[in-house]
Amino acid sequence: MVSPRRTVLTGIGLITPLGLNTAATWEAVRAGKSGVRPLQSFDTQHLPVRFGAEVLDFDAKAFIDKKDRKQIKVMARGIQFAVAAAQVAMDDAKVDKTALDPTRFGIEFGSGLLATELKDLGEAALTGCPPPAWKVDLDKWGSEGRTKIEPLWMLKYLPNFLASHISILHNAQGPNNSITESEVSSLLALGEAHRILRRGQADFMLVGGAESKINPLTFTRNCLFAPLSKRNDAPEKASRPFDKDRDGFVLGEGAGIVIAEDLQHAKNRGAHIYGEVAGFGAAFDRRRDGRGIARAIRAALDQAGIATEAIDHVNANGLSTPNGDRAEAQGIREVFGSQPVPVFAAKSYFGNIGAGCGVAELGLSLLALQAGTLPPTLNYEHPDPACPVAVQRTPQAIARPCFVKVGFNEMGQCAAVVVRRWEGQ
Repeated sequence: MVSPRRTVLTGIGLITPLGLNTAATWEAVRAGKSGVRPLQSFDTQHLPVRFGAEVLDFDAKAFIDKKDRKQIKVMARGIQFAVAAAQVAMDDAKVDKTALDPTRFGIEFGSGLLATELKDLGEAALTGCPPPAWKVDLDKWGSEGRTKIEPLWMLKYLPNFLASHISILHNAQGPNNSITESEVSSLLALGEAHRILRRGQADFMLVGGAESKINPLTFTRNCLFAPLSKRNDAPEKASRPFDKDRDGFVLGEGAGIVIAEDLQHAKNRGAHIYGEVAGFGAAFDRRRDGRGIARAIRAALDQAGIATEAIDHVNANGLSTPNGDRAEAQGIREVFGSQPVPVFAAKSYFGNIGAGCGVAELGLSLLALQAGTLPPTLNYEHPDPACPVAVQRTPQAIARPCFVKVGFNEMGQCAAVVVRRWEGQ
């Protein structure tokens, strides 16, 4: 049975390396600015990669009421981004929280690995494994080291605490869930929120994700094991989705949140509607060859009842790795054939912000629908024959009413969301 309830998007909250709110991020994208730069928050001189997409001048206190600021001490940086972006989205949607039914106000969030800050465990670790021998002494760790760890340290790093803090701050007592599927987490969260709204279990939901990969532990681990770009001499050119000369992805940080709302609920409060979630699909790409991506796109199009001809552009995952971009391009081509559907890759602007990237990137396409112009993908200079997709190098007028947002992670989990421009129907 098809539900008569419809999901619309009425607020956008972005905290990115391009800006500390949605407007600043969008203005930077329209100006063609890159958020990738040499890192400032810690010393990278001994690392093979010395740049990333870092959020500068961020202060969580600017987004939290004074009476609630004591919670910041148990929020890791990624959680702080989520809380801030949620407030930006609520402000953008002009929500009167006193008029919401808290029992029908839900939270659906994607979360990644919240890496420990060195100050929280560093001294304790050195006590149990002191220099110059660097030999682990478990007796000394037990008697002296662990006493140097703050009792509440773990509360800063639990992946469900993005959703938990936001639900407490906004008195959201409806469905509440956290999804930990790395880069595809927030798109999967949007798909689940769409289902919850259609089932009638909530009327209003904050949906998205956040993560910081600009952390000494995370950054060092990725330098060792991940296919990162090493363009230290030109960091703003490092994120090159689908370009023949791409050499790896760029680590970033930030948050992307949207307000997903039942259509009638949005109309009743006079909300501005950016677009409608028309369809969602998910699949698993076990061979990492793009077939799972194609299945996810087809499932989303089928649920939406939309033909490929109605799609204005594909907002790609565009990680900028040789194998990942090749597989994604093949998946897009499998669905759209030789039809030259434009492809936009937001990671060219702010790298891989982990669990927040799916909804953050989708937010840019929502803003493009409203502005009537799709921004270009940065650093696409040399087309790759192995990536047969129409990546846009210049701004393009929006010509059709719908777009598809695609996401996937390194394990093969894929998701796709079809969004339709709102035209008052």
